[in-house]
Amino acid sequence: MEYVYAAMILHEADREVTEENVTAVLEAAGADVDDSRVRALVAALADVDIDEAVAEATAVPAAGAAEPAEADAEAEEAEAEEEEPEAEAEPEEEAEDVSAEGLGDLFG
Repeated sequence: MEYVYAAMILHEADREVTEENVTAVLEAAGADVDDSRVRALVAALADVDIDEAVAEATAVPAAGAAEPAEADAEAEEAEAEEEEPEAEAEPEEEAEDVSAEGLGDLFG
């Protein structure tokens, strides 16, 4: 991850993302530099518009975050509907006694 961070730092500082610059940033941070990883990163970023990639990365989670929340709400409603008939069938005191027995077994 530090290799990607080094590339982002260079980009934000308006410096070219080259093997030498990435290596210099990593060495300045005290990281052990693997030359093959640096070469692979620079090659992978050669045709990437970093500004566009960052904009897309920050936009996707915000849009996708609403979907799981809606799914969770629907699942909770379905569970609540399923649990209501069971709660009416058993008196509350019996349900509490059953759960308390399990706790006693845990702490022996």
